[in-house]
Amino acid sequence: MSNPAELLYAKTHEWARVEGDEALVGITHFAQESLGDITYVDLPAVGDVVTAGEDFGSVESVKAASDLLSPVSGEVIAVNEALEAAPETVNAAPFTEGWMLRVKLSAPATGLSAAEYEAVCAAEAH
Repeated sequence: MSNPAELLYAKTHEWARVEGDEALVGITHFAQESLGDITYVDLPAVGDVVTAGEDFGSVESVKAASDLLSPVSGEVIAVNEALEAAPETVNAAPFTEGWMLRVKLSAPATGLSAAEYEAVCAAEAH
């Protein structure tokens, strides 16, 4: 699966889709594939503040639990509540229905391009 070119990526395998002064946040295909079948997603509450590079939650899978690091800074204005009942959506559609947070940005979003992120994944795969 290719990584959508319009997204920004973190080396820790999270993505952000910037839409004006908001960003949709999730984990990448590489991340969900590495984790295996996701069984639980722990997300912050609406109103919580997230900071780029810091924990915002975690995912658990049949293989492991993994912290989630925010690729952006700002206030959480929505969480994907559907993931509570269907965490496997992250596996099935990591870049669309498997989104995790919507954040009102407090600072400009920065990150890797799709090509730069793919180089990170290639290095980790070896």
